[in-house]
This record gives sequence, structure tokens and C-alpha cells, in this order.
Amino acid sequence: MFGNLENPISDKGKKVGSIYSFRADPKAIEGLVFAGFNILSVANNHIFDYGREAMEDNFLRLKKAGIDYVGGGFSEKDYNPPTASSRSPAGERAPAYSPAVVKEIKGIKIAFLAYTNLGSKLWAANGERGGIGWLEKERMEKERMEKEIKEIKEQADLVIISFHYGEEYHSAPTPFQISISRAAIDAGADLIVGHHSHVVQPIEKYKSGYIAYSLGNFIFDQGFSEETMRSLILKVLIENSKIKKVVPIEIKINKYFQPELK
Repeated sequence: MFGNLENPISDKGKKVGSIYSFRADPKAIEGLVFAGFNILSVANNHIFDYGREAMEDNFLRLKKAGIDYVGGGFSEKDYNPPTASSRSPAGERAPAYSPAVVKEIKGIKIAFLAYTNLGSKLWAANGERGGIGWLEKERMEKERMEKEIKEIKEQADLVIISFHYGEEYHSAPTPFQISISRAAIDAGADLIVGHHSHVVQPIEKYKSGYIAYSLGNFIFDQGFSEETMRSLILKVLIENSKIKKVVPIEIKINKYFQPELK
């Protein structure tokens, strides 16, 4: 089970974002574990709302809870020096930023990558500085993404990309969403999972891949419209190491902001 974690789970850091700044109580991680989440994207425009300290504390808490994360980490490629801030509570070294996480399920290797073009470019993981997977419109960043997809495709049967992109409350994808999603599939990705618009956007088949431009909200308290209280879960059926079918399951968010099957 994969999802987008739109906030740090931490009791550390100071608010550096806008009035809409998010930080979850550490107890929230129990809910993620109970719900069965295996891997989360942290590449989004709210993961830095309480600064690098809260972001990195979030990484450590997820690791300790046994939940993998993708699209962010403590450095671009290497481990940080073994300081107190770069060790888990158990004293283990913290993981570096990794562009991909690979899961093996019944002999099928599935790779996950995550990127965003929302927030600040200064949040990008760079050298020994922690951060997130950043992707703007620059050609070099698109080429880096394509290179990472091609490299991980050699190690995995399927490649799934998480994109935090688009315009809030728009029911149609932007030209950038379309172009970067198709470029990812052209590079070897099999499935694109998008989010940020807070409303559901179309799902399309492109060549041999699938693109879900936005699944909408899932657990989020935007009760001001019917559109923001609708959502999708994407069920992906795999056969012979290929995606056989993508099934959107409709969700309605109730008055307690809990997702329910429609």
C-alpha cells in the first residue's frame, strides 16, 4: 500500500511555511501502521513546513515504524556523518536520499520513485544536505529523472512514479503534468500516481503505461466542497510482471474526514 504523506510526523522544528502549515502528532504514525501502509512519498510542498529538523525527524520515525519512504532523505547519495541528528533512536545510521525504493512481492520487483516541482528548489536533496526529490521544468532535471527511471528499470519489473504537481482545485491536468508524466513512461515507468490538486483528475492509458493525474484527497479536512470530499484508491492488478488492469475505487470522505468506500 502506497500513499502521499503531506506533512512531517514530528514534534520538532519551527513553522517556516504559510498559514497552511502542517505537522502531525507522532501518534499519527500508529494509524499509518495499522492501516497497512508500506511506503510513502515525502516529495511534496508541505514536508518542509516545520523545517529540516522536523522533516528529518519524520524520516527517522517512519524508518523506526517499518514504513519505507521515497522522494527524500538525509543527503543526496551518501550517508551523513554519524552525528546525533543523523542516527535513528536505536543508534543506526540514517538512510541517504534515495531516488528509488524497490519492493519484492511474490517474486515481482516493484520500484517506487517520487518527485515534486512545488515548494522551493532549496528543498532539493543536494550533496550532504537532506531534502526531497525536486523536479522543475528545466531540461537537466527532466533528463536526471529519465536517467533514474532507466537505471532502476534494470533492477525492477515495474516502475511506479509519484508526482506531486498540478494546480489546486483544477479537475484537468496542466500541460506540465501531461508532458512530464508521458516523459516518465517513455523512459520506462509503468504507472504514474499524481496528487496536489485536492480533486480527482482523469486516468489515462499512455502507450504501455497508465497515468492517474490526481487521486484527490484521502484523509484531509477540506469540507467546503463536494469535489474535495471525493477521492480514489487505485487498485493495480499485476500478471506476468506486467500491469494487467488499473481499477479506480471511489471514496467519499465523511464528516469526520475519514475515507469510506462509496
